[in-house]
Amino acid sequence: MPKPTPVQPEVLAQIRQLEVSGRPLIICDVDEVILHMISHLEDYLDTYGLMFLNDEFRLTGNIAPKDSRTPLSSVTVRNHLLLFFEEYCDRQDMVPGANEALAKLAGDWDIVLLTNLPGSHNKPVREKLLAGFDISYPLVTNSGPKGGAVAALAARRPSPVVFIDDSPANHSSVSASFPSAVQIQFIADPRFRNAMKKESHIDLLTGNWQETETYISAILDG
Repeated sequence: MPKPTPVQPEVLAQIRQLEVSGRPLIICDVDEVILHMISHLEDYLDTYGLMFLNDEFRLTGNIAPKDSRTPLSSVTVRNHLLLFFEEYCDRQDMVPGANEALAKLAGDWDIVLLTNLPGSHNKPVREKLLAGFDISYPLVTNSGPKGGAVAALAARRPSPVVFIDDSPANHSSVSASFPSAVQIQFIADPRFRNAMKKESHIDLLTGNWQETETYISAILDG
């Protein structure tokens, strides 16, 4: 079981600038949840003669040259990921229905977007792209496991708190740091979603925004 993770000072500084209300809270990831990432990353990898080795939800050990199929080192993967965001951060496609579902939920819930995004200069780029899809909720940029950030965002908030993310590592972190959160694992790419085992702390595994909106709306009705 992962241990609770602290919130990073630079993330806490962003959180402290947010208004806190008495409404329930949705903390929502961006990549592969609101914006497609895997399909764009495949396009990026293809231009460098690279590929995913399988549909396992990880990058290190799962990206390799097409000719050798020898996994790239973690440092090389990290460098490619940084370059990917530089090239694609302003042109990722929206996951269908994300804007409409979030707009409906915003009638009863506060929504904060919590994204792991390298490079502080990419934050306004991402905010502009999301605004073009009519998605203009507060955006907090993080790095690493999200448990500490979620706990900080949920502080002084009433229950329930819903956490939506694609990453199993982030869900494990939240389970350790803020176990009362309702956890929705949203993976837009059907291949990676179908290969994902639903862990016990996951309340809903989905890739559909209509299903997600219905599930979250029912929490208050219940």
